[in-house]
Amino acid sequence: MLRSTIYKKKSPLLVFLIPAFIFLGLFLFYPFIVNIVNSFMHIQDLGTAAQGLNQPFYDNYERLFTDADMVTSLKNTLIVMGCTVIFQVGIALVLSILVDSIGKGAGFFRTVYFFPIVISATALGLLFNLIFLFRGGMVNQLLDNLQLVTRNIDWKDENHFMFTMLLPVMWQYVGFYFVILITGLNNISTDIYEAAAIDGASGFKRIRFITLPLIYNVLCTCLVLAITGALKVFDLPWVMMGTGMPLGKSWLTATYMYYNTMSRGDVDYASTIAILIVVLGVVVSFVVNKVFKEKEY
Repeated sequence: MLRSTIYKKKSPLLVFLIPAFIFLGLFLFYPFIVNIVNSFMHIQDLGTAAQGLNQPFYDNYERLFTDADMVTSLKNTLIVMGCTVIFQVGIALVLSILVDSIGKGAGFFRTVYFFPIVISATALGLLFNLIFLFRGGMVNQLLDNLQLVTRNIDWKDENHFMFTMLLPVMWQYVGFYFVILITGLNNISTDIYEAAAIDGASGFKRIRFITLPLIYNVLCTCLVLAITGALKVFDLPWVMMGTGMPLGKSWLTATYMYYNTMSRGDVDYASTIAILIVVLGVVVSFVVNKVFKEKEY
């Protein structure tokens, strides 16, 4: 009787929905609308009032297609997306299958692999900066002691910056997807594996025909989160690369937007980049959800 009364009376639900809607309106929808307006205005410095519309009003959007740094940031972001799918989700999948297969010590590995997530991105950025230092860095010292190089490597030069920037990003978030995937694996009944063993399935056949199909939906969720999350990667690359070292070739969409806002004071153009990031996020999310469509079993 109580259950049916709750579902018949919808008005009490508004008590919980309206505050949440107000919160989203104030801190999400309103700033987003203001951001759209700012992209058409001329705003010279952060915190100053707009000085009227741009001439022409679409000047910032036209600039997006002619800005070489913007093209670089988009290209680097696409590379991050690809690496995210291959390394973050791929390595997390392998680790989750391995940990799920062992009997004792699974809890230890879950803690160890998830641990990088709880560390501040700023601290990780500084840590990896020390690791990749040109003089006295751990990597260069190790390579020198092993006599693999004759001189120190500049890990932030044109040939190495992408590896240096991506390594900590990949390493930090592997544990995040690992936890999601290991949870999905734990929901697979052991009876299915026992039945498969009786039928002679073992090793890779179990993974291919049982494990992967049964965690397909979980894997799709991880792929969607990883690909869309690549558009918002900011903290680690910014701490490590700063203002686009070397020669502005390490920009990502988020770091380039922040640079235009805080360093250049080009607020209206930064607002345009922010809108581009949102549009790309919506489009990519739609495409990824269509490609990796969840299945019902």
